[in-house]
Amino acid sequence: MNDEKDYEYTAYSKELVPSARELRKAMTPQERHLWYDFLRDYPIKFYRQRPIGAYIADFYCSKAKLVIEIDGSQHYTDEGKKYDDNRTEVINQFGADVIRFSNHDINVNYEGVCIVIDREIKKRIGDFSGR
Repeated sequence: MNDEKDYEYTAYSKELVPSARELRKAMTPQERHLWYDFLRDYPIKFYRQRPIGAYIADFYCSKAKLVIEIDGSQHYTDEGKKYDDNRTEVINQFGADVIRFSNHDINVNYEGVCIVIDREIKKRIGDFSGR
């Protein structure tokens, strides 16, 4: 899938690009850990802080049509859960699925999180050389 089609597929919003850039600079420690120690060099391309529709996904793999979200405590309030449900629904409309991990998951079970992500990617696109 080339980038042009990918932008169309996800309703890439150029208006969100400045916000996405700021979010890349201000990643949480857990997002940084997952990005720099796993996703950045993963054999299948991931994007960080990727605009999708009216939202910015923490991490997005277009080939697997998968969004990975790393959730802090604000996501576990009633308001946060409702927002995340709406966000997931919109992302699903673009044919992508969302998997969520908490900051706590990254802190105490980082290797397990990486295994889950790797298995999900392989389930979606098949096994590949690399990992």
